[in-house]
Amino acid sequence: MKRASFALFATLALGGHALGGAAHAEMAANARPLLAEGLDFSLPAQAPAQSLASIDITAFRLSPEASGAAAGEKPPLPIREAGGPRPAWTDHVPRSESAYPTFGRQVGRIKWETLGVLGYFTLVNSPKFFRDTRPLHFKNEGWFGKSTANLGVDKLTHAFDSYILAEALHARLHDRTHASGGDALTAALLATGAMFYSELSDGIESDSGISLQDIAMNTAGATFSLLRNTVPGLREKLDFRLLLIPNSNIYSRTGKRHYAQQRYLMALQLAGFERFRETPLRLVELHAGYYASDFTNQDIARGKTPRRHLFVGVGINLRELLFRSPRSRAGRIAGVGLDYLQVPYTAAHWD
Repeated sequence: MKRASFALFATLALGGHALGGAAHAEMAANARPLLAEGLDFSLPAQAPAQSLASIDITAFRLSPEASGAAAGEKPPLPIREAGGPRPAWTDHVPRSESAYPTFGRQVGRIKWETLGVLGYFTLVNSPKFFRDTRPLHFKNEGWFGKSTANLGVDKLTHAFDSYILAEALHARLHDRTHASGGDALTAALLATGAMFYSELSDGIESDSGISLQDIAMNTAGATFSLLRNTVPGLREKLDFRLLLIPNSNIYSRTGKRHYAQQRYLMALQLAGFERFRETPLRLVELHAGYYASDFTNQDIARGKTPRRHLFVGVGINLRELLFRSPRSRAGRIAGVGLDYLQVPYTAAHWD
């Protein structure tokens, strides 16, 4: 499973409200209440909240109408007192007060999405069963060494795939369970499990195998999603992005040339800091990342030496510049996309 990230990203970005990727922005923009005094828990990813760490979720009460008290049921929806503060994205309803307190109940809210992910991995990996196979086995692929097949870029691809999957599942789950406690952990576990399911198919390939390095990077990507959706303020400040540099074919779908196009980076957004939020510096991002070069078969044939690159840079926060308060669905989807894809030539990077 090397190319899940693009299919899953398309699901997240283009699916918009259907998978919750843009739902938080759309619902906030429309101010649609969940009940008469409803609380919209689907907040814009970059919303300028009050101090994110200062909002207490216990300040929110449960609606008697929604509580199902007469039937002895747990309340499905939290609401806020009139005039109360809007909660931050990382605030959650305590499990003891949630209608979806357990892993199983939460998975049940996105069972079709989960089955869709597993079905997708089954479909893309099924051709492996019609080639030469071996009994299930492991393979040590290494990390970022020059002797590795893709100098570690494929390992970052695994981390990014798992991260995107966890983000998509969490966005949907956050909306469907009304921010129930543990939703980010449930999404991260589902993403890690789905990626492990996909990794098993590598274990029967004659030239591959189950890679513990891949499993570790899958776990790391899902863990970053977990942190980003539970640590107050982290979502507004730090993005994990993929930058694709066009080549002579514009885009290579597979092989070493495909990996040679990829650069992975962390983007620290000054707009996420309160002191910069209303200043021109909100348009500035600080980047740090990794890529590799001169490792394709053509490069090696020409006598080039494979090179690994750590880089830093300064970029333009396009979401803040173009989609700070989008009014259209297309604008909201584009804004979400910029959290995960870095547009080429919009930053200055130095190795």
